[in-house]
Amino acid sequence: MLDKLKKKFWEWQSVIICVPSMTFIVIMIRLTGLLQSLELKALDQMFTLRPQEADEQRIVVVEITEKDISNLKRWPILDTTLAELLTKIKLQKPRAIGLDIYRNFPVDDGYKDLVKVFESTPNLIGIQNVLENSQSFTVQPPPILKEKQQVGGNDFPTDPDGKLRRAILYYYLNGENVAESLSLKLASIYLQKEGIEAKAATTNPNYLQLGKGIFPRFEGNDGGYIRENDGSYQILLNYRGDETKFETVSLTQVLKNEISQNLMSGKIVLIGSTAESLRDNFLTPYSSQKSSKSSRLHGVYIHANLTSQILSAALDNRPQIQSWKEPEEWLWILLWSFIGSMLCWQQRKNIYLITISISITAFTLIITCLFAFLAGWWIPVIPPLLALLGSAVMILQYIANTANNMQKTFGRYLTDEVVKNLIDDPDALLLGGERRKVTILVSDVRGFSSISEQYPPEKVVEILNLYLEEMTNIINQYQGNINDFMGDGILVMFGAPISRKDDSERAVACALAMQLAMEKVNKKNQEMNLPILEMGIGINTGEVIAGNIGSQKRAEYTVIGSHVNLAARIESYSVGGQVLISEYTYQDIDLKLRIDSKFKVEPKGIKEPVNLYEVGGIEEKYNLFLPRIDENIELLNDQLAIEFVVLYGKKADGNLLPGALVGLSENGAKLQCKYELEILTNIKLKLLTETAVMDEEPDIYAKVMKKFDQEENYYLIRFTGIPPKGLKRLRKVKQDFG
Repeated sequence: MLDKLKKKFWEWQSVIICVPSMTFIVIMIRLTGLLQSLELKALDQMFTLRPQEADEQRIVVVEITEKDISNLKRWPILDTTLAELLTKIKLQKPRAIGLDIYRNFPVDDGYKDLVKVFESTPNLIGIQNVLENSQSFTVQPPPILKEKQQVGGNDFPTDPDGKLRRAILYYYLNGENVAESLSLKLASIYLQKEGIEAKAATTNPNYLQLGKGIFPRFEGNDGGYIRENDGSYQILLNYRGDETKFETVSLTQVLKNEISQNLMSGKIVLIGSTAESLRDNFLTPYSSQKSSKSSRLHGVYIHANLTSQILSAALDNRPQIQSWKEPEEWLWILLWSFIGSMLCWQQRKNIYLITISISITAFTLIITCLFAFLAGWWIPVIPPLLALLGSAVMILQYIANTANNMQKTFGRYLTDEVVKNLIDDPDALLLGGERRKVTILVSDVRGFSSISEQYPPEKVVEILNLYLEEMTNIINQYQGNINDFMGDGILVMFGAPISRKDDSERAVACALAMQLAMEKVNKKNQEMNLPILEMGIGINTGEVIAGNIGSQKRAEYTVIGSHVNLAARIESYSVGGQVLISEYTYQDIDLKLRIDSKFKVEPKGIKEPVNLYEVGGIEEKYNLFLPRIDENIELLNDQLAIEFVVLYGKKADGNLLPGALVGLSENGAKLQCKYELEILTNIKLKLLTETAVMDEEPDIYAKVMKKFDQEENYYLIRFTGIPPKGLKRLRKVKQDFG
């Protein structure tokens, strides 16, 4: 059980680490207030995107327009005119009248008439400016209305961007004094006729309840706000809409009796200025959308919206805008961080799927928040969206770093293309394979076993690393994939895991470049007093099984099949400096090759004979050519006696045979013996001279290349492995016997 948990942890460690980390980062950013402006703009968009609310039939707005002021030829309007307006409105028997005009001192001689109207209108509510701050000063209400407690506050808290998104129901003044807002006063009068009185909510005694409506009190961190001033009893404004949602008449229409006689009956009437010159207008969530008249909403309509909000909540159960507590919002952010991480991790194989999934999920988040808003819940959208995108980016960064580390680590053991294939498609690690056409290159250092016996292990590793580093660079240059280092041998794939049209051509060009690079390798060896190396290469092309082969605990990406075995057989026929290719590879190449020789062999395990070609060069875009091997044999004055043994694979047959060298060249010799030797047979020989000490005489490895037709039992042999001592002995023999 514990092992399974550990396995799951390592498999999902990126998600386990990313989710809480990104959640913490987003919460910290949110607590700084950096996201508040974005969240408020998102709230504005929700107001504009939600379906249009029905028109408010319980409120009538009497506007004092710019045209009305022009007709009256003055502002403020005369007390006489205001008294006449209120009298005409009273005749229609409205439930409540709200006077959204400051009237704290007389304007003309008609003030007495206005006072009489104030005294005789118990459902008339005036206004006062309650809060004093850097942007406004307190303004007293009409004295008579204050005395009769028919006054409401008209202050609204303003957000940092200048918009009104909150309202005040109760103003907490100095000491224990509490003042109601104009809208609450008007709504309370209206609701009294419905038998509804204000009381403490049953769900929360700190909340006001009117009929069906409960008004949750705004707190400083509600919704998208961070440490906002939450003094007095504030609520979030749930706008019904702009001025088009209310029945509207002008001052002139009322004074001239140009309205229906029962327009205001049983309704709330709000009187206020909408003249642009008076600048009694405010930015709202709708301001960015340019309402029908102005980008701002006049103060009287702000009061109308708040009054409508109270009435709709009490009578129609229209929801208030509520928000979660901070712990709930943190869990909300955590959820979307988890979703972003999971989606990105599960789709990590395909960046396009990640992009599509994250885009759809982000859209789902926005739609979810919008539907929640329609139900009366302001759920933050910016922090979870940031968590969603941030966690996806964090997972992508983790994948990129992991891929980079894998590339660095496993690139030393696997080819770059195999590593990239595993990174792009982790399922490629599953056991299994597929048939595909592949060109196999097998190389091997001639006589390396004898070299290994003559040098300490650390020196052998140094020789091998110098050789393999140079070969690896060339193989990578020709886009070959090193499947395995077999001691001093290399197995290279062209066509797996990625297949290209020119796989065979690149394999042959790569082999030629490897042989040409041996001069550089041997130059370094000579400088370091290390032995000269020679390498043989065999190449074959055919259909193989390529894939992950092994067990669940140990597997490797490799190729298997008869064509792989044939490539190894072909390599065994080669001598140092030689590149042999099969008939299959030869037929698969369109470029012109320099063929130095052609012969037929019967490899073990292969049913039919195989034609082999010795490639000396490739033309056109590669333009690589090997120097021709000098086979000019210089005959010796005296025969040099030798003893040799025939090798089968890496083992001798045990029979020590006599023979003689009758000629020498830089790369081989002319061998005379009384035995029939098969062409391409490997032999191990020792020189026999008068001064030779057999136990100390170095082994020299060679391959039988051909039989001289004109002479019986004379063979051309090519040296395939000569230790430094052996090289010195041959040079001395050539000097003494030449």
